[in-house]
Amino acid sequence: MNDPQKKAPQVVTVSKSELPAYCPTEEMGLWNSHPRVYIPLDESPQASCPYCGTQFELSAE
Repeated sequence: MNDPQKKAPQVVTVSKSELPAYCPTEEMGLWNSHPRVYIPLDESPQASCPYCGTQFELSAE
């Protein structure tokens, strides 16, 4: 069943100078908080947060 109030995952673009990437980011509201996890972008240019599903992408600078 589709939940109409459920938002699509957010996409966060990260540059190499901003690594290591982590979630939640400082721009996320307190309601979106969960334990900080580091997002591995060294083997793949895309990864997602295991808690909230936020997508992280490494920019091509």
